[in-house]
Amino acid sequence: MIELKRIKNEQDLKTAHSIREQVFVLEQKVPREAELDEHEPVSKHYLATYEGVPCGAARWRVTQDGVKLERFAVLQSYRNKSIGAHILKAVLEDVQQEHTGKKVYLNAQLPAVNFYKRHGFEPEGEMFTECDIKHYKMVFKG
Repeated sequence: MIELKRIKNEQDLKTAHSIREQVFVLEQKVPREAELDEHEPVSKHYLATYEGVPCGAARWRVTQDGVKLERFAVLQSYRNKSIGAHILKAVLEDVQQEHTGKKVYLNAQLPAVNFYKRHGFEPEGEMFTECDIKHYKMVFKG
């Protein structure tokens, strides 16, 4: 069973950071300083568990362009269990409740583009590279 909680305490935030570090820093070789950035304090954070085991994380924040979804991560051994879809759906519901009518967007890594397309996002603009990983900006169209 997948459960998702909106992080409200330091311990859950540390757990989410640990998941993100495993996925982005250790697995994808993103520099640690790029993974934990200045937007941490102003972002809304989430922690997903699968059968009680912490395995997924995400965050979002308001920007001058709308609402940006970021740092969606699922531990490798928990992928393909619909955890990412569960996280994305809940985050979108929260964002749409709190920021009705605002543009919702994200920067999707190339392997995740089809996942986001299946959930109502469309690519916008040219492919770009961030932390040596190819991305597309994608906008939620519902």
